[in-house]
Amino acid sequence: MDGLSPPSFVDVLLAKKRISPYVHRTPLYRYPLLDQLLGAKVLVKHENHQITGAFKVRGGLNLISQLSKDERERGVITASTGNHGQSIAYASMIFGVKAKVCVPVNANPGKVSAIKLWGAEVIEHGRDFDEAKVYAEELAEKHDLHFISSGDEPHLIAGVATYTLEIIEDLPKVDVIIVPVGGGSGAAGACIVSKTFNPGIKVIGVQSEKAPAAYLTWKHRKPVESKMETFAEGLATRAPFMLPQSILWDKLDDFVLVSDEEILKGILLFLETTHNLAEGAAASTLAAAIKLKEKIKERKVVLVMSGGNLSVENLKKALLFKGKRVILNPD
Repeated sequence: MDGLSPPSFVDVLLAKKRISPYVHRTPLYRYPLLDQLLGAKVLVKHENHQITGAFKVRGGLNLISQLSKDERERGVITASTGNHGQSIAYASMIFGVKAKVCVPVNANPGKVSAIKLWGAEVIEHGRDFDEAKVYAEELAEKHDLHFISSGDEPHLIAGVATYTLEIIEDLPKVDVIIVPVGGGSGAAGACIVSKTFNPGIKVIGVQSEKAPAAYLTWKHRKPVESKMETFAEGLATRAPFMLPQSILWDKLDDFVLVSDEEILKGILLFLETTHNLAEGAAASTLAAAIKLKEKIKERKVVLVMSGGNLSVENLKKALLFKGKRVILNPD
């Protein structure tokens, strides 16, 4: 972390003012079919409606807007499985900064195309996010570029925390917020905002059991690297980011693992109950809610649909999933 300090609630308020001209205030909708499924009052925070299709754009805008003149002139580089890369590309286009994004060779093609269309140079390298990240750090050193971490950045966390600020403004009496965890910036931001308003709000993180590094780090209170075998690229990290973890250790109420099969069911259920296309990380929140059904019964629950940038390949996986018998009201 190199001595980085977590952002404060005031930082979140400043981020909201800074990024508001460039992002959508996303809706918080209630769905009766989800109420019926979970036995709770269930609302969905639709970050899939953001301009880049995911919540990450909030953090990218907040960070890029605060670069120094020297950093802007040097240009920036980052690593991403897709949504973070889009956020940096979009923000860099807005503020006139040259950006490079390293992605794994098997990255979501739709996300990669969007990064390019927002104006960033895409560099494909490595079999997963962590290898792309190492390469991006090497290129930053070699070419004197400003390296942007996808997790260990206070401005990123403050930026993405603004979606939780919107949740609280729209539903002050929320009981539970369920957030997907890849690097952990979204969950960390949710904790900062929620606990400032009401320490009784429960913030629950969720990650794939096929990529559990963040979960294991949170559980054992020390950095733990682990396997990365999930199809859900928004959850696909082998190593934790310790700035978000420092916040989660202090403020996160619970953290659950779900299977990739449960995530596929979550994609189908979100499609059936909300008519929204959720990518894997976003669908993990519904998978977690089903697993925690008895604990959240009769409570006001917000599921964060963090992004909608689902690849055609992964949509096919969900539609062809043999265990997909989750249809609530078949014809």
